[in-house]
Amino acid sequence: MQPRISLVTLGVRDLDRACAFYERLGWGAPRRPDAEVAFFQAGPIVFALWAALGGHGAPGLELAHNVASPAEVEAVLAAAVAAGGRLVRSAAAQPWGGTSGAFADPEGYVWEVAHNPAWTLGPDGSVTLPPAG
Repeated sequence: MQPRISLVTLGVRDLDRACAFYERLGWGAPRRPDAEVAFFQAGPIVFALWAALGGHGAPGLELAHNVASPAEVEAVLAAAVAAGGRLVRSAAAQPWGGTSGAFADPEGYVWEVAHNPAWTLGPDGSVTLPPAG
């Protein structure tokens, strides 16, 4: 597992209000593929707001580590478990077209491991959202 954070997700109680706040701060218009999540490009990573983080409501925090292939999702999850983490969600195909799973570190912080074929993953681990539209 390369040491990097691809995505930081904050659970929010009111997605529209949270999006408006970050837009007013100058972050630009978010990508909103559905009514539960919004993505902002934040330099080499993606910052997300999610109305129902972890299925238990907001607030909450989840980190993500994006990889270049579905096989890498499984490999990183296995490495995390071997290092003392706990499997939270096995690697599985997702409705948005990618593959993801999750592990928790020994303190309980959750990391999603994902391959999103619509997002560009640079050689340095940077993540770029697709163009709006």
